[in-house]
Amino acid sequence: MGEYPSNMSTPYGFATRAIHAGQDPDPTTGAVNVPIYATSTYAQDGVGGLREGFEYSRTGNPTRRALETCLASLERGRYGRAFSSGMGATDAALRTFLKPGDHIVIPNDAYGGTFRLIDKVFSQWGITHSPAPVSDVDAIRAAIRPETKLVWIETPTNPLLNIGDIAAIASVAHGAGAKLVVDNTFASPALQTPLELGADVVLHSTTKYIGGHSDVVGGALITSDEELDAAFAFLQNGAGAVPGPFDAYLTLRGIKTLQLRMEKHSDNAELVAEALTRHPRVKKVIYPGLESHPGHVVAAKQMSRFGGMVSFIVDGGEEAALEVCGRTKLFLLAESLGGVESLIEHPGKMTHASTAGSMLEVPADLVRVSVGIESGDDLVADLLEALG
Repeated sequence: MGEYPSNMSTPYGFATRAIHAGQDPDPTTGAVNVPIYATSTYAQDGVGGLREGFEYSRTGNPTRRALETCLASLERGRYGRAFSSGMGATDAALRTFLKPGDHIVIPNDAYGGTFRLIDKVFSQWGITHSPAPVSDVDAIRAAIRPETKLVWIETPTNPLLNIGDIAAIASVAHGAGAKLVVDNTFASPALQTPLELGADVVLHSTTKYIGGHSDVVGGALITSDEELDAAFAFLQNGAGAVPGPFDAYLTLRGIKTLQLRMEKHSDNAELVAEALTRHPRVKKVIYPGLESHPGHVVAAKQMSRFGGMVSFIVDGGEEAALEVCGRTKLFLLAESLGGVESLIEHPGKMTHASTAGSMLEVPADLVRVSVGIESGDDLVADLLEALG
């Protein structure tokens, strides 16, 4: 399940693969959309006589297989596995690579949910972790120990939008006998394909840009390593954190416009970032597309555009940041990101509350915005009005 077919292994363009990979017309009816196979089990042609390999929908479902095939194609991997959430995919990846006594290197500004799982759950099973800035290859090298089995990065990171040089970090990890997982959620495969830069596994919260419409939760793991895929499949089935067929259908529907959306997200984010740099109440704007960003050169090397996420620090501390979050009209105050509508949040109080008091604690005066695909001028005006 999940290996993409030969008709999409040739170098078709991204938008073509997003619309067609794993999504051939239904052979019975000619339906151009993948059917929602709302079934828990499958009739067998005699004991063990499985039709197309399907026996039970926790193990495999045709709608989910179409999604997995498409995701693998978009990331230029051989295999894709879909999960019920990004954290479900994260858990499966960590349990595949790590056992008691092992060590993992993580970003020093990792997503709060990833940090919480590693720090609060996996630490109870004898697994240790060390944070290191993704932008500092030497610091990552120094954080690796003899028992390090995995280097885990996000690029851009959440919420500080730091950039890691995927090819360089892959070389360091592999030189130490460790594997590299890249959380590609913020960029999406429309802007960045880490497997082609040396990563062993790409992880997504498909809830975000891939689904793109704030109406479905999901996650994914993509690799070209057959043994890793088999291990992911074992946990996917054995632990059961799988998406239902309607979730898979909604995610596939979102994928079809991923390239178009990412272009508009990037256009609007550039407008927002430039406007914020000129506002007297904004102390700092963090966006990889700005030449002032310390990771701009690396980002330009490995990304086709710079994405839709912008963070900024408000003059006046936490109180001022909270005030801005509460004053926007178009930017909705909500967690999550990557939908067609613009969102604003205070990471320290919301998505990254679990990092409070740790080495990964985020600045109290930081605001994060997910710039949607509305009219760019309207979004700029909304933020400027909220800033006063």
